[in-house]
Amino acid sequence: MTREMGKPTFETEGDVQEAIDTAYYAATETRRLFGHTAPSEMDNKMNLSFRVPVGVCGIITAWNFPVAVPSWKILPALAAGNTVVYKPSKDAPHSGIIFAEILEEAGIPPGVFNVVLGKGSMGNMIVEHPDVNLIGFTGSTNIGFQIGEICGRTNKICSLEMGGKNAQIVMPDANFELALDGVLWGAFGTTGQRCTATSRLIIHKDCYEEFLAMLKEKAEKLILGDGLVAGNEVGPVIHENSLKNVENYVKIALEEGGRLICGGERATGGDLDKGFFYKPTIIADTTPDSTIFMEEIFGPVLAVAKADSFDHSIELQNKCDFGLSSSIYTRDVNKAFAAMRDIEAGITYINAPTIGAEAHMPFGGVKGTGNGHREGGWTVFDIFTEWKTVYIDFSDQLQRAQIDNY
Repeated sequence: MTREMGKPTFETEGDVQEAIDTAYYAATETRRLFGHTAPSEMDNKMNLSFRVPVGVCGIITAWNFPVAVPSWKILPALAAGNTVVYKPSKDAPHSGIIFAEILEEAGIPPGVFNVVLGKGSMGNMIVEHPDVNLIGFTGSTNIGFQIGEICGRTNKICSLEMGGKNAQIVMPDANFELALDGVLWGAFGTTGQRCTATSRLIIHKDCYEEFLAMLKEKAEKLILGDGLVAGNEVGPVIHENSLKNVENYVKIALEEGGRLICGGERATGGDLDKGFFYKPTIIADTTPDSTIFMEEIFGPVLAVAKADSFDHSIELQNKCDFGLSSSIYTRDVNKAFAAMRDIEAGITYINAPTIGAEAHMPFGGVKGTGNGHREGGWTVFDIFTEWKTVYIDFSDQLQRAQIDNY
């Protein structure tokens, strides 16, 4: 996985472990796919309901988590009794092949889990195929919207997990060292190439410059390099187009009045010349009018904004088209609970970074991030099962609901 998409091996090991955890969890959830029974309004009649498989599930995922994210969809789908046609990202296909080989070795029957590879319209073939009953997608917002349109037209079940522009809030009473560790891991882990990455930092005015100075010192010490070499902390971006995209966003940010704190250029020298490396970049004094504050970059770039108050920090956090993950660092329990209530996001962390989802909890977001479904945890089975309601009448006579019991 590291050879394929670049992140350091300590991260790819975590990627694999997440799939292992998901496998255990999905297996145990098969014992908890509970239905409901309810009294009938008629005599000598029983009402019950239970879950049934959806059928053929088309799964399409991104390259940044080549095993973990597919496992969130594939393993619950299989556990619920479905078959799967899986298309890995063209930028990290080999991990998907190994995933299939492992499932085959584990005893998944032939034809139950299938991997298809290809560029161009391969994804459209899956989405539009009449025998595919459900689409589970993780990727860009633009592609997600296109898939949603097709599924709406063809009446397919559709679960979309798309972009994020996640913010970490730092209040003056926060544990600064903890908050620094959080934003460094959140912003520059996986080279910022996560849908949950901390791409915005909102700092209260009373600690703005102090925290920025501390953050600059730590960010400049991060070690870039080959992810296969122990000790390297930040790998390359996925490809040259991604590197050019990052460069363009930084250029726009500076033209719009952003203040460069550190980074802002390619990382070069020695082995860094052999890959698409970009220095961890921090741009301060951004506002909701700044392109870099509003748009997802998918790279090691952090936009920083100043908040005048706690309420203003929440306002800045919510001033966004996405709503996946969020974070606040504070020792004030009242502010923490107010943030839990008022932040518009599917996930909120208190005194922790915006990344770090656990396999047994719901995962997903609001606004432009998703279409209401939640992967992970027990909620994922709401995607990959349908409800069947059954009425059993043992009265030996015709009973008309809402009529004979009037």
